[in-house]
Amino acid sequence: MKEYKMRRGEYLEERIPDMESTIEDYFGPITDTTEFKGSDLYVIGEPDNPVFEKIVVGAVEYSGKKDKLAVQFYERDPTELGPDELEAAGDAVDAKNDFLLEATGRDAKARRDSMKRSVEDDPDHDF
Repeated sequence: MKEYKMRRGEYLEERIPDMESTIEDYFGPITDTTEFKGSDLYVIGEPDNPVFEKIVVGAVEYSGKKDKLAVQFYERDPTELGPDELEAAGDAVDAKNDFLLEATGRDAKARRDSMKRSVEDDPDHDF
């Protein structure tokens, strides 16, 4: 599960006031919920895009800190996809990036840079 921070001064609930409908617009109907770090996340058991097997996404609330977006994309093995499904791979990447940009206000490069900094700043991480 990856967790994403918002841009400085921005909050997830301001960027996406209706998380449930936004998730359904991007990925398909929500089929279940699951608990992660004390927060309920949405499960899309049969995403609209055939590249995805399942998606788990939602807000993780932290006491005294800003909420973070938690996302786990379960993708099918590309060798198991047919020609039509392979064409959907580009749309799957676009859907992921567009959703994460809308939710966090950060493009793919900014999200990668933020992840690198969080690993570098982690005192418990052995290099």
